[in-house]
Amino acid sequence: MGLIYLITGGCGFLGQHLLRVLLDHEERLTEIRLFDKQTNPDLAAHSTERVKVLVIQGDVTDPRSMLEASRGADLLIHTASLVDVWHRVPQQAIHAVNVTGTINVINACIENKIPYLVYTSSMEVVGPNIKGDPFIRGDEDTVYNVHHDMPYPRSKAQAERLVLEANGKKLVGGACLHTCALRPTGIYGEHHQLMREFYEKGVQAGGCIIRGVPPNTEHGRVYAGNVAWMHLLAARALQEQPHTLGGEVYYCYDDSPYKSYEDFNMQFLSYYNFRELTVPVWILKLMACVNDFLRMVLKPVYNYTPLLNRYTLAVACTSFTVRSDKAQRHFQYKPLYDWDQARARTQSWVNTFPVPTKNA
Repeated sequence: MGLIYLITGGCGFLGQHLLRVLLDHEERLTEIRLFDKQTNPDLAAHSTERVKVLVIQGDVTDPRSMLEASRGADLLIHTASLVDVWHRVPQQAIHAVNVTGTINVINACIENKIPYLVYTSSMEVVGPNIKGDPFIRGDEDTVYNVHHDMPYPRSKAQAERLVLEANGKKLVGGACLHTCALRPTGIYGEHHQLMREFYEKGVQAGGCIIRGVPPNTEHGRVYAGNVAWMHLLAARALQEQPHTLGGEVYYCYDDSPYKSYEDFNMQFLSYYNFRELTVPVWILKLMACVNDFLRMVLKPVYNYTPLLNRYTLAVACTSFTVRSDKAQRHFQYKPLYDWDQARARTQSWVNTFPVPTKNA
């Protein structure tokens, strides 16, 4: 009989890429369950003669719905997460989804005898830290001064630890749970909301993009399709080699070029002929401090949450690049999509954005 995979956050950005990769490249499946609070019923239309795609509305913070949705599943991929580094989401909500939700996922695996759990973690579990310490071509064993200043990376670090500590726990019936975690760098690709938001900010500013990150800053970006591909390979290998992958964590990167976030985004948005205004870093730091001050002052009456704050500026100005050698050694990970393919797919989507009136 074929396998049943459950994906939390299955209707989200990464979830949709994962669905596509699983349908195209995992022949052992007969059912893929997309579990999400914000559902997209149209995804069920991706069902094939071989694989049924089932969209399930539910919340990882609700243990009952998590238990019900996962009953009968063979493997669970936990991508559901609240990502926020702009103070848009209350800290309690971030903890509820990212930590309590992960506890509910682990408990559902134990109760429903699901022996395999793959967790989507984040590079921000490690860094960049707000102190600006660089991390160049690092791996899972590289020593780094981890310093979490925001609820999101703090919650992801706690959730990752819970997942890895759950490896080897007894399931109902006596079998063992096997877990692993993947740490993607900054994900990009079709339907990436932050890329669209960066474009919208440029339109709102009259076609002007403010830049100021040091030109030698490097970040590792990874295409969403390759993140999905690593999830597929890790899920397969976790079942075949549980004692190799169990309790392990893996950085996820491909061959996308190392560039600053600004340079990386602008290579796609150049289609819209935005004007680039370069300002000194010290001015950006001043603007970030002012934004943080205004956020605190206005908090009782208005939720002021601009993209620029001290944390996001520190991340943007800090080089942070990783290697995926461990994933290659443990389960033969190599990117499914090369850089030219990833760039073309992403560019085709970006080109669907409306052309600003002044640039038309």
